[in-house]
Amino acid sequence: MSNTQQMPQEEGIDNSLNLLREGYMYISNRCDGFNSTVFQTRLLGNKAICMTGKDAATIFYDTEKFIRKDAAPNRAIQTLFGKHSVQTLDGLEHQHRKKMLLLETIDPQKLQELTQIVTSEWENAVEQWIQMDEVILYESSREIMCRTACKWVGVPYEEKNIKQLTTDLTAMFESAGAVGPTHWRGRNARNRIEKWLCTLIDHVRAGEVNLSDDSIFHNFSFYRDLAGQLLDPETIAVEVINLLRPIVAVSIYINFMALALHHYPEESEKITKVDDDYTKWFVQEVRRFYPFFPFTIAQVKQSFTWKGYPFEAGTITLLDLYGTNHDSDIWKNPGLFVPERFMNWEENPYSFIPQGGGDYLLGHRCAGEWVTIEIMKVSLHFLANRITYHIPDQDLSFSLVNMPSKPRSNIIMQNIQHKTSPT
Repeated sequence: MSNTQQMPQEEGIDNSLNLLREGYMYISNRCDGFNSTVFQTRLLGNKAICMTGKDAATIFYDTEKFIRKDAAPNRAIQTLFGKHSVQTLDGLEHQHRKKMLLLETIDPQKLQELTQIVTSEWENAVEQWIQMDEVILYESSREIMCRTACKWVGVPYEEKNIKQLTTDLTAMFESAGAVGPTHWRGRNARNRIEKWLCTLIDHVRAGEVNLSDDSIFHNFSFYRDLAGQLLDPETIAVEVINLLRPIVAVSIYINFMALALHHYPEESEKITKVDDDYTKWFVQEVRRFYPFFPFTIAQVKQSFTWKGYPFEAGTITLLDLYGTNHDSDIWKNPGLFVPERFMNWEENPYSFIPQGGGDYLLGHRCAGEWVTIEIMKVSLHFLANRITYHIPDQDLSFSLVNMPSKPRSNIIMQNIQHKTSPT
């Protein structure tokens, strides 16, 4: 650790409240103030390092330098991730578990099935919407996503339970940065769903539930660990939730897509079909421009020096996702919504990281990123090409403090009709 310099340091005994007050901008604000891409602080009583930018992401996803084990705070594990989930693993165990997820989420046939399911769910929802005086998009899109997730994964459910299931899955990601009653709602919701899924898994293994042999839920139920043993039902339940919960969370992106179409109406005319280039550029720009995950967290595996600064083993480290996606060193005019910026974009796993960065198999990049993009493309097509609607006066602003963020009004839509000449 020789030839090191002192890292910029935020004053204060503990700055957790500053993080809660500033939300998505906490790391960027400090980095701007220090004129540095890295600084040291104290969070939840512990020394912590915060980083932003492409170079920071590159080093952050180096598995020789950072690990995930014991990095996330317990409240995030109890609500968002779940115990012993893939996000908390490292090394061969992480690769083996990640393979289980990736085998399903990048399979072209599975993605085609997903597209068919989400298309059908949108069609069913629209038929109901045209009979209604108004629709709250956030609430309705969450149910669309919940049904889509269960059908795609192969989780059997009863229609009478769909609202509660949607509410519980939502509570997990809405409580990730919360304290008090909101946190406990997320924690209780996870306990409820894990218990329900564990029972289902036991029934599947006993042959008491009829599932397709190639369904994701069936495959997960009989997946084996590195020692050749069946994964315990609790772990399987956690990983099933790691598919269901993020799909329901795509409803946040759907609302931001609707917001973008409203604020930039000229863009909707360029969206002609699900698989055209502009549709994907629009989806990617929504993921870059609007807030989703604020940051991700790891722990220094072994002491090293980066840019002259010491990183001591065991130090909790936060990577700024939102700030990196708005970094002017990476993106020209990052504060403008410009889908065409992705026209000639040279894909880089460390510069565009709305759901994390790095390598899909060996690293901790979100296994569900393809799933998110496919769902967003279909949803965008419906909003832009399949229906017309009126957005009445309402509070469409969104906060960069609340995590996760979404339009405050949850987007109220009125006078929903089929487009007379759908494309």
